[in-house]
Amino acid sequence: MAELATIARPYAEALFKAIGSDNAAALAEQLEAVGQVAGNEQLRQFADSPKVSAAQVFELVQGVAKVALSAKVANLLSTVIENGRLVALPEIASQFRTLVNASTGVSDATIVSAFALDAAQVADTVVTLEKRFGRKLNATVEVDESLIGGIRVVVGDEVLDTSIKARLEQMKIALTH
Repeated sequence: MAELATIARPYAEALFKAIGSDNAAALAEQLEAVGQVAGNEQLRQFADSPKVSAAQVFELVQGVAKVALSAKVANLLSTVIENGRLVALPEIASQFRTLVNASTGVSDATIVSAFALDAAQVADTVVTLEKRFGRKLNATVEVDESLIGGIRVVVGDEVLDTSIKARLEQMKIALTH
């Protein structure tokens, strides 16, 4: 949603400039935690109520996030709530993570596998993918049994799909044309 991205960008950039690159990864995790909470529709309805103060919304978000907030993240959260921009908080977290990744040369990667992977398999896969993509990767793993076998990797706008499902689709297209 372009509108939320436009609203979120100045907040994310301001926080990034305020902290520099020191401890940015820890702040990104804090921001993502409050961003997930802010993404809840019931919480946003509560926050939009005229009977609820900004302090009450702040306390609720902080309590539900269950993470100790640094002074800078708490200040950002307070500012976002007071300006009625709580709906943009998940996008702010996403853009902040992008800024942190760009400054450290790390990219987020999503590995989707047909089966659960143990820690050793994930580590081996990440090493191979880092060579393939030529950069350090911060990987998350998801399971999607519809892939039948293999993995699908998404790094930014790049997709590497070695799943059996993708190969069957390629065969289907080749046979029908």
